[in-house]
Amino acid sequence: MPMNEAEIETLAVRILAAMDDARQIETISSGRADFSLEEAYRISGRITARRMARGEEPVGWKIGFTNSTIWDEYGVHAPIWGPVYAGTLGEAGSPDKPAACTVGRLTEPLVEPEIVFRLSGTPRAGMNEAELLGCIDAVGHGFEIVQSVYPGWKFRPADTVAAFAMHARLMAGPLLPVDELPASDWLELLADFDVILHRDGTAIDRGTAKNVLDGPLSALRHFVDGFDGAFFGRHLQAGDLVTTGSITRAFPVRAGEVWTTELTRLPLAGIGLRME
Repeated sequence: MPMNEAEIETLAVRILAAMDDARQIETISSGRADFSLEEAYRISGRITARRMARGEEPVGWKIGFTNSTIWDEYGVHAPIWGPVYAGTLGEAGSPDKPAACTVGRLTEPLVEPEIVFRLSGTPRAGMNEAELLGCIDAVGHGFEIVQSVYPGWKFRPADTVAAFAMHARLMAGPLLPVDELPASDWLELLADFDVILHRDGTAIDRGTAKNVLDGPLSALRHFVDGFDGAFFGRHLQAGDLVTTGSITRAFPVRAGEVWTTELTRLPLAGIGLRME
């Protein structure tokens, strides 16, 4: 039976309280086998409204589970999305001067290296990658820190949508204006690059653009085609940042670790974080 408005509101309050208290809860699907993605996005929208009411400002979006190489690991087989807020957005440092990133109150945090776009216009469903590039004015590289309010990262897809799409932090590096290169170059480069992920100076994984639904622009296309702003009371708009999903596997992080990246065949510098 579909959830009524009171149930949606109750679950939104419960999940937001769990995040605020840095504690974990049972999945929604454990008590409702028919929990749907539509209901999950309704919950996500209610959470967004509550966060905005207490002063949190949405500044963009995260796309999750775009890396098909980890779908079987998490039991998720399609991308999801949710808001990024001014309070969850920070600046990444460089590999030789990593920026501090606080993870102490996050639940089972993981780190993910991603490509970030800044929108210059409102993309429309049905656009191809070249048309979407025309709606972007800058490209960057960042770390998303994700967390799970569900123990052991065990959930169904709808559970992840309801729980902020697992977003905790986006630590973004410098943005390179798109007009620095011809559009044809960007289309080629964004479809064929590698990211090498280091922990405390040791390379632990390498990912390729193709891992992210055949490239970050393709991931953006999936997002735009599936996005429904009615759930959030807010549509995609100029100035929004969109982080497009993990290029490598996601790894647990602990205070004291230093995480850095290096990129090949893409004109973006590596970034660095020191976990605190």
